[in-house]
Amino acid sequence: MSLAAETRCAVENHPFLVTALRAGVVNYTAAARFLEVDGETDAIATALRRYAEELPGYETESRDVRVRMQSGVGPVDPDADDALVTVGETAFGPIDGDRTAIVATGAVDTAALSATLRQLSLEEITPTAAAVGGESLLVVVDRREGATALRTVEDALEAVPNDEE
Repeated sequence: MSLAAETRCAVENHPFLVTALRAGVVNYTAAARFLEVDGETDAIATALRRYAEELPGYETESRDVRVRMQSGVGPVDPDADDALVTVGETAFGPIDGDRTAIVATGAVDTAALSATLRQLSLEEITPTAAAVGGESLLVVVDRREGATALRTVEDALEAVPNDEE
């Protein structure tokens, strides 16, 4: 395998680095040192530069969505008619529980969910459940994190990375 091919494989094992290369915000020498590729740092940095030139630019798009918060969510029977989300044997719905559901309806997809989860992670909010289907995106968080999670989801959906090439 050539050094260029090995470098590309190593980069693709680190999606954050692909995003940074697309955005043009990489220190190539530092990235070359970070990657576990056998070769001269300068040669690896050159391979990174060439790879970055071939990648599509980093762009985001605002999604047309309505975001709302529903308090009092908790575990419900998976067969319950009012379950907001069910994954396997775990379901969440309105039961005067200690969690809050953030629901976005409109132009949502897995890219929107991914962007939402990244933003929530940066706010140190860990959802209990998250899903996307049809025109709905839902995350379930601790009730005390509800207001921050709502703003975070709104912000995330204002700048969803556009991965179309």
